[in-house]
Amino acid sequence: MATFTSPSPTAQLLLDAQAIERALRRIAHEIIERNSDLGSIALIGIPSRGVAITRRLAAFIGQIEKVTVETGTVDVAMHRDDLHLRGRLSHVAPTQLPLKLEGRTIILVDDVAYTGRTCRAAMDALSDFGRPARIQFAALIDRGHRELPIRPDYVGKNIPTALVDRVFVRFAEVDPGFEDGVWIDSTTVL
Repeated sequence: MATFTSPSPTAQLLLDAQAIERALRRIAHEIIERNSDLGSIALIGIPSRGVAITRRLAAFIGQIEKVTVETGTVDVAMHRDDLHLRGRLSHVAPTQLPLKLEGRTIILVDDVAYTGRTCRAAMDALSDFGRPARIQFAALIDRGHRELPIRPDYVGKNIPTALVDRVFVRFAEVDPGFEDGVWIDSTTVL
């Protein structure tokens, strides 16, 4: 979900725009290697930065293989298991999926893999629309600290973090006033 908080001035830049592009190009190559039938895959972004990553991955795969990869969005707001803990409901975005999920390989895409709960919510949301042949998970950043037995199949960068650390992913098209980048901030209290 889009948040407009900023990393503190002491936050450490981990990935700049070029490093993000290299990581996403590598993920695109890995997706191609693992999925022989690119016509049966669909990249499904988790709002909001997962959607931006999805578009970029689809473009890279298209450049490399000269194919059009179907993309979509799955909103997880109503499938989160922490709704009762939140003061308010996060922004609900429209879910837009391929017409038919059956027989497809769905690759869920998010910016940061953390506890595994967002991915679980996305899988629950997908099940409301059909039963894909398989689901894979791609994340630009894997910061660890799983609470569920879910891990990304494709990772741009593994970043060991402390529980108090905060990882900020910013994309120019999602976050006005920011350039593409990933920061780790140990001074921000969660």
